[in-house]
Amino acid sequence: MELLKLIKLEVRELLSSYEFLGDDVPMVSGSTLLALEALIATTNVKRGENQWDDKIYELMDSRDSYVPIPQRQTDLPFVLAVEDVFSIMDHGTVATDHVERGTIRVGEMVDIVGLRETRNTTVTGVEMFQKTLNEAMAGDNVGFLLRCIQKVDIQRGMALAKPGTITPHSKFVAIVYVLKKEEGGKHSPFFAGYRPQLFMRTTDVTGRVGSMMNDGDEESKMVMPGDRVKMVVELIMPLACDQGMRFAIRDGGKTVGAGVIQSIIE
Repeated sequence: MELLKLIKLEVRELLSSYEFLGDDVPMVSGSTLLALEALIATTNVKRGENQWDDKIYELMDSRDSYVPIPQRQTDLPFVLAVEDVFSIMDHGTVATDHVERGTIRVGEMVDIVGLRETRNTTVTGVEMFQKTLNEAMAGDNVGFLLRCIQKVDIQRGMALAKPGTITPHSKFVAIVYVLKKEEGGKHSPFFAGYRPQLFMRTTDVTGRVGSMMNDGDEESKMVMPGDRVKMVVELIMPLACDQGMRFAIRDGGKTVGAGVIQSIIE
């Protein structure tokens, strides 16, 4: 028990060091292995029948009471970043992922944006967890059946959007934080011309770093791990981008930074 108390204390201190409310976060100690073994032995375990399964219930109760339910952005124009694409025989092509914002109804038109020339199509069906719907809204994880679209016409990384509300871009200004070595980031600095992978919505694309500026808007020749900089980034392929969109920077199989688009250049 003393070891458990020490671990909880260390976790709270770690959370507080990253400006989370470490002293207030609920913590539940248990064993997922023992809970799973109990579930395998008795498939329908109810509350109060097994102490380890009760810990799972306690964890879920704590999550429901502590984590606020996010507000759905239903009043903004519809956007869905395509995660997966597949074909249904005698029906057509389906694009899937969660609706980022807005609402969409069966029969409404959408733009397919990014990677290639923008084209237009109509949503002829909406399905969520094997249920057919007439409408999807922000937060829903859905599949859209698209009219006259072949599987080769759409791919992961493209976006479905309300016509005319979002356009593809390949060059922007971003505010970027570069992770320290202790945070799992790079060990060495980088310079203008650096070409990492940028993970944006559901895809990754190579980006070239152009000019860089520090917090004082002074030109910077070199960026060190732990720095916060403003930089111009140019993608090798246009993606559906907009101001305020967040992305991760990866290099060598690990995340080395995080950024947010401040303004679009082209």
